[in-house]
Amino acid sequence: METLRSKKIAVLMGGLSSEREISLQTGNAVLKALKNKGLNAVDIDIDKNAAESIKKANPDIAFIALHGTFGEDGAIQGILEYAGIPYTGAGVLGSSIAYDKLISKTILVHNKIPTPEYIVIEKHNIDSHRKPPFIPCVVKPPNQGSSIGVGIVKELDHWKPALNEAFKYSDEILVERFIDGKLLAIGVKPGKSLPIVHIEPKSGFYDYESKYTAGKTEYHCPADLGEETTQKCNKVSIDAYRALKARGIARVDAILDDKGSPYVLELNTIPGMTPTSLLPMAAKKDGIDFDDLVLEIISTSQLDNQGNQS
Repeated sequence: METLRSKKIAVLMGGLSSEREISLQTGNAVLKALKNKGLNAVDIDIDKNAAESIKKANPDIAFIALHGTFGEDGAIQGILEYAGIPYTGAGVLGSSIAYDKLISKTILVHNKIPTPEYIVIEKHNIDSHRKPPFIPCVVKPPNQGSSIGVGIVKELDHWKPALNEAFKYSDEILVERFIDGKLLAIGVKPGKSLPIVHIEPKSGFYDYESKYTAGKTEYHCPADLGEETTQKCNKVSIDAYRALKARGIARVDAILDDKGSPYVLELNTIPGMTPTSLLPMAAKKDGIDFDDLVLEIISTSQLDNQGNQS
């Protein structure tokens, strides 16, 4: 803490993605927490002049509160690497592979980490897929967050509209077998999981509205899973964290089927950090309040190439 008092911390927020407004909420909550702790914190609203804005602010540490493209995908991390500014979250490689659901699925399968069965469909080859490979299934673009572009296909009539929506965001999309079960969010630190959050959207689908509209979703933390199932969920989340080269504090989203088997859906290297977000919810149950969680995340900031800075 004393070391941090001598540092200038920049909270990078906003950005260019479709999740800009959520990023601003996360960033402002983090900025407030840092100031509550008496630290020298400033905000940088990231735009196309990101490198110049960061250089002008000249921070010692960057807290990345960006979501989506140019925030979670390794781009801003690369700028910070060149500038020699330690930052929170995963490094360049870890950020890019976790952000791209197609790549992360390949890595999960290679490491024998359970994840829903899937296929990849390319836009130029859409005519070859007149029927879904599984019903029900989930159709999603590989590089969007907040459930943007995601659709659940339960009937054949839903197939083409779901494809068209997902293809608005990417030229290749992911189609997963739908698993009916409990949606879980599992915060992960190096070698340890936080209390699990069971997410129960009232609509049955955890879409953008269910995530960000008060009263649309019920959250249960810790999730009522039983000790054996909880241990299984913790194990797969830690395995995914390691396989996808996460760093600091991340969040694994998983689905638990009716047989008690967890399947990893994705890993978030920069989880939402508003006071009502999932990671702070889990941390609070673990005895860590919001401001202290922000401090803990800041303490994990580093560079990929620590020894190569001149």
